[in-house]
Amino acid sequence: MNGEIYDLRGLNCPLPVLKTRRKLLGMPAGSRLWVETSDPLAVIDLPNFCQTEGHQLIETISVAGGGHRFHIERGDAT
Repeated sequence: MNGEIYDLRGLNCPLPVLKTRRKLLGMPAGSRLWVETSDPLAVIDLPNFCQTEGHQLIETISVAGGGHRFHIERGDAT
């Protein structure tokens, strides 16, 4: 697995989406980021966020012990 892992475990909705949005705003278009969460709603919220904000969700992985890891490519959206 290549790229930075943004560890948002322990945070609940809406914080994983809000923090991911802020992190991606500071990155150039085309950059990739792994976001790791423990919030069960993140499997709904983060894909929806990517779709509505113009980012590409490349991959979602279930993490042993609970939670998920999302590989996101920043889009051109601001």
